[in-house]
Amino acid sequence: MEFKITEHIAVLGDRSKGWQAELNKISWNGNPEKYDIRVWSEGHEKMTKGITLSAEEAKALYQALGEAL
Repeated sequence: MEFKITEHIAVLGDRSKGWQAELNKISWNGNPEKYDIRVWSEGHEKMTKGITLSAEEAKALYQALGEAL
């Protein structure tokens, strides 16, 4: 599996030993970039499972969070 972080958007929180929850735009396996939320190690060498969203899904999440918060 190949990935390229095309845009770092935000650090959402810190975890232990330098790991951070992040929101990024990522291209997976050469496909068009998508919004991605997951926890990364320092230097982005390792990652946990996460969630990848299309622009439409990210907009729906943004709206839902705006209403909930």
